[in-house]
Amino acid sequence: MTFDIRFTGGAAEDLERLYDFILTRDTLDVSLAERALLAIYGGIATLRASPFTCRKAQPNLPFLRELIIPFGRSGYVALFEIDDSNTVTMLAIRRHVKDDYY
Repeated sequence: MTFDIRFTGGAAEDLERLYDFILTRDTLDVSLAERALLAIYGGIATLRASPFTCRKAQPNLPFLRELIIPFGRSGYVALFEIDDSNTVTMLAIRRHVKDDYY
């Protein structure tokens, strides 16, 4: 079974914000920003086959899950929901050091 992945407007904005953050922080290091996006998209792509392998974001919500995406010293956390047997929705993507997307 393969899941389709869709992004909320907020999750899409998160990707832009993360990209811009790297460019601002690392004096316009486009290569680093692109590698970060590739890591994020690569991690998200794994959800097509196995979204249930990710940890539950909250114990009482079995379909709300978190994907840990390693990158550099910390990485990213993607919050997503398994909508049905065909669809996963990305809700938010944050740097691993943040935990304010609930």
